[in-house]
Amino acid sequence: MTDCLFCRIVAGEISARFVHQDDEVVALHDISPQAPVHLLVIPRRHVASLAATTPDDEALLGRLMSVAADVARRAGLSSWRLVANNGAEAGQSVDHLHLHVLGGREFRWPPG
Repeated sequence: MTDCLFCRIVAGEISARFVHQDDEVVALHDISPQAPVHLLVIPRRHVASLAATTPDDEALLGRLMSVAADVARRAGLSSWRLVANNGAEAGQSVDHLHLHVLGGREFRWPPG
């Protein structure tokens, strides 16, 4: 999808600070961090949102979670928050499924 920011990053059209790349998933530093560590985990294939996934996406969803845990460990985090915003009202600003890995500070509950 040519007008998708994350598709353009994955395609190498926009530079990013990658911390992980494989055939299915990339992880990179968020350009507007909300915590000392703020990484994004993104599928290479365009999927608009978590709600847009199907049962056929089960392996991809598992891969996203696995990579999120791996990059959090490699960033030195012993605890972190994992966020998947779904839809504009929930704060999804890019219509491409992505996970936020946030850490390096204490988080409160409930968020928002």
